[in-house]
Amino acid sequence: MLIDTFGRVATDLRVSLTDRCNLRCTYCMPEEGLQWLAKPDLLTDDEIVRLIRIAVTELGITDVRFTGGEPLLRPGLVSIVERCAALEPRPKMSLTTNGIGLQRTARALADAGLDRVNVSLDTLRPDVFQAMTRRKRHSDVLDGLAAARDAGLTPVKVNSVLMPGLNDDEAPDLLAWAVENDYELRFIEQMPLDAQHGWKRDGMITAGDILTSLRTRFALTPESDDARGSAPAERWLVDGGPARVGVIASVTRPFCAACDRTRLTADGQIRTCLFAQEESDLRGALRSDAPDEEIARRWKLAMWGKKAGSGLDDPAFLQPQRPMSAIGG
Repeated sequence: MLIDTFGRVATDLRVSLTDRCNLRCTYCMPEEGLQWLAKPDLLTDDEIVRLIRIAVTELGITDVRFTGGEPLLRPGLVSIVERCAALEPRPKMSLTTNGIGLQRTARALADAGLDRVNVSLDTLRPDVFQAMTRRKRHSDVLDGLAAARDAGLTPVKVNSVLMPGLNDDEAPDLLAWAVENDYELRFIEQMPLDAQHGWKRDGMITAGDILTSLRTRFALTPESDDARGSAPAERWLVDGGPARVGVIASVTRPFCAACDRTRLTADGQIRTCLFAQEESDLRGALRSDAPDEEIARRWKLAMWGKKAGSGLDDPAFLQPQRPMSAIGG
C-alpha cells in the first residue's frame, strides 16, 4: 500500500509515456518546443509494464491513467494497454490526450482494454485553437472525440483551460456543445506548470469566474461530497441532469487532503505531486536488476514523504523546474 504520513492512500497512478507533444499550447511550452528526453532515458515498454504490474499487484493501485506529453505519440501504446489489461487484478485504465491521432487509434485502444479517455480541447473556434496551440488541428480533435465516443471509450471527458483574452468567453458555449454531444466537460484552472514560468495568479480565470459565466445560461446543482470522493473535479448537474460539468480548481480550491495519486514520469521518476520539487528514481533500480520487492520498497518510501499540500499558497512557492510535458498530467 502507498500511504503517506497524513494517512492518504494512493490508488491512482498517472504514467507519462513520453514528454513529446505535437501541439505547442501557450500555457504549456514555447513555440519552438523543448529539449526532449533522449531515447535511452525513457522507460522501455517492458519497464513501464513491469512498474505498473508492481503498482497493481503489490502496492494497491486500482486506476492507471496514461499521459504525456502526448501519449498517442508512443509507438507501443496499444501493446502497453493490452498487457496491463491482462494483469490480475485488472486496473481501470484511461488516457489523457490532445485528441490528434485518436480517430485512427480509438478502436484499437478500446479493443486492447482501455476504458475511457480525457481529451483536451479549449475552444470551439478554429482560429482560437490555432492561436492557443500554434497548430491547425482543430478538426482532428473533434474527429478524435467522436471516434472515442463511437468506440465506447466512455464517458468521454473534455478538459478545457480558459485563458484571458483568448477563450474566456466560451464557457457556456463549450458546455452546450458538450451536452449536445454526450461529452462530460471539465474546466481546469490554469496551473503554474508552463515551461516559460510565465504563470501569474492575478491573471488566471478562476473557478468562481467559470461558474459565474456558466450560470448565465444554465442552472447548476452541486453534487454531494460523497459523490465526489477523491476526484479532483467538483461537479454540478446541468439543468437538473443527467448531464454534468466539473471544475478542477487546483489553485483556488485545492483538494490536496483527499489526493490519492502517485505519478511516474517518462524517464522513470516517482513524483508525489504535480508541483513537487523532488523526484525518486525507479529507473536506476530497474536497470540494476533490482527485484520487485526492492522497487516496491523504494516506491513506498517516496510516497511516505509526500507533503501535506501543493504549496501554491506559500509566498515562497517555486514552480517545478520540469514542465507539464515532462511531468505528466
